[in-house]
Amino acid sequence: MFWLNRVLSFPLVYIVLLLAVSNAVAQTWMHYGGDEGGGRFSALDQINRNNVGDLELAWTYRTGAVEENPKLKMFIDFQATPILLPEEAGGHLIVCTPFTKVIALEPQTGVERWVFEPKFRKVPYAGRFKCRGLSQWRDPEAAVDASCATRLFLPLPDLSLLAIDARDGKLCPGFGAGGVVDVRPFIEEMEPAEGVIGTQLLSPAAVINGVVVVTTTANKFKSANSVNGAIRGFDARNGELRWTFDPLVRVAAKGLDATPQNVGGANVWTIMSTDSERDLLFLPTASPAPNFWGVHRPGDNRYANSIVALRGSTGKVVWHFQIVHHDVWDRDMASPPIVADIRRDGELIPAVIQLSKSAMAFTFHRETGEPLFPIEERPVSTDGIPGEQLSPTQPFTVKPPPLVRMGITPDDAWGFTAFDRSLCRKKIEALRWGPMYEPPTTQGTIMYPQVGGGSNWGGGAFDPQRNMLITPVSQIPYFFRLVPNEEVNPETAKLPQAGAPMQVPGYIGGTPYAVEQGPLMSPFIPSPCTAPPWNQLVAVDMSVGEIKWKVPFGVLDKMLPIPVPIIPPLNWGVPSAGGPIVTAGSLIFIGATADSRFRAFDIDTGEELWQDIMPTSAMATPMTYEAGGRQFVVIAAGGHSWYYAHGVNDYLLAYALPEAQ
Repeated sequence: MFWLNRVLSFPLVYIVLLLAVSNAVAQTWMHYGGDEGGGRFSALDQINRNNVGDLELAWTYRTGAVEENPKLKMFIDFQATPILLPEEAGGHLIVCTPFTKVIALEPQTGVERWVFEPKFRKVPYAGRFKCRGLSQWRDPEAAVDASCATRLFLPLPDLSLLAIDARDGKLCPGFGAGGVVDVRPFIEEMEPAEGVIGTQLLSPAAVINGVVVVTTTANKFKSANSVNGAIRGFDARNGELRWTFDPLVRVAAKGLDATPQNVGGANVWTIMSTDSERDLLFLPTASPAPNFWGVHRPGDNRYANSIVALRGSTGKVVWHFQIVHHDVWDRDMASPPIVADIRRDGELIPAVIQLSKSAMAFTFHRETGEPLFPIEERPVSTDGIPGEQLSPTQPFTVKPPPLVRMGITPDDAWGFTAFDRSLCRKKIEALRWGPMYEPPTTQGTIMYPQVGGGSNWGGGAFDPQRNMLITPVSQIPYFFRLVPNEEVNPETAKLPQAGAPMQVPGYIGGTPYAVEQGPLMSPFIPSPCTAPPWNQLVAVDMSVGEIKWKVPFGVLDKMLPIPVPIIPPLNWGVPSAGGPIVTAGSLIFIGATADSRFRAFDIDTGEELWQDIMPTSAMATPMTYEAGGRQFVVIAAGGHSWYYAHGVNDYLLAYALPEAQ
């Protein structure tokens, strides 16, 4: 590798290689994250910072999900990112609805070409309906015009995996039983299997070297056991099970405690990333069951709360790094790993970046797992509830520094009025407060940043031309409290929202506690109890691990509890869900915010250059492609079930520059 590094150190050769890669991916968006590594970068530059102000709506498509399912409207999350198929596979723009209807559109006009609608019982699995996207795979052994030469993989909420012919939307008969693999039996045969009914296949499958990999959700709020979080690889051609990886170590080794067999979770509910050339699959794993209580699972619970590199063909561990030890804070690895080549001192380094809910960006050499920037194990509090064996240290990044401030004190209390500030200070003083990783208590503990991040499933984007990482980060104070079961109202504990972030205590089955949780808000003029901005867009120079700029992300108008004439609206940041993309036009495109805006930012300065107010919020990640000589930027605008009052809908919106006259 020494000679290759020397060659790549020459700027001219590097530019040639970069242009070659850029041209190969310039016109299309083949994967959820743009490329298989989830970098969300496009080499298209027809739309750039000089003309983005002219961007206009080119076409609109309505999926019909809301009109067709009016009684389920409050459970709908349209979070899909479309993918574009190559011309040999039909050249369709593919999107899925929250009810996993697959729709093929003409990319230039948004005209519907075909629809595939799977049949399954529409009950709100795990609380909500969503489909974040599909995966495509070209069978290298099939002729171009053969049936299912290019196939789409669709995970369903009912725990089945479908293979569809990308050209016409018909099931691939050679995959599983008539195009369907039933994953449920594999889940039920592994201990624990409690709560399988509340489990679903949610995120796009990963496809690597002929293996299609699926993961599951797990309702860790409700049960001390939950469902085994195993990740499974199936043969992409015939659907046969190739391997299974249990992300919890069940046999003690090297002085580490084994996690009991009856503990579930540690699953991957978000998006995985791949490096097919190196046969590496990157897993961002979640916490073990349950959230906020870990008495029955001593030790660090390896490989939970980790980035894990598996050999894609075999499912064997290549390396891992645990980002949270013995998690009792619900700090899942929610963000997709970003596979990127980082330039440093004239050398191109194969890296993978893992964003975290704690707002830290962990960066590793993707072949070896060696950190590219220092990571320190720092002492944290360990005096939790009786019987809890908390880790005495947790990993903290030295570079890049945390993307938001970590921890809270009563002096941080904030409000629109002096009365609000006083009430917030009293709330903070009444709870356990301090730096990161203060343990769960019956008194109640403040988490800052919140349980949803920092960074969440929206993740980030990487510009290889600038070595720049872009990500939205949230910084809203949050509290959670363990409530002894004998103090819980048994009637309210039966409500569907009990235990969720709605401040209604809900039992954690198999434990002596219920959990109450939610944002820490002023009760007079409802607003977070810490000063804005509450959401930011951040740029990080990954060649040196330094933050380049931060800007508030989202304006207060729709989120205010009462109409207040503010001109312009306060740019203080609002809740968001979804991620950014970056382009060679020096632009960042992102929706995500609850204020219904779709925005373009200058990647070098963070200056907002363009925005459009959509029919509802676009809490999804956009994509871009070229068709008919025009660059399009497409985003799903469907709102979010958590912000139901602000509108839930089913728009797919495509933007482009005006056509030449």
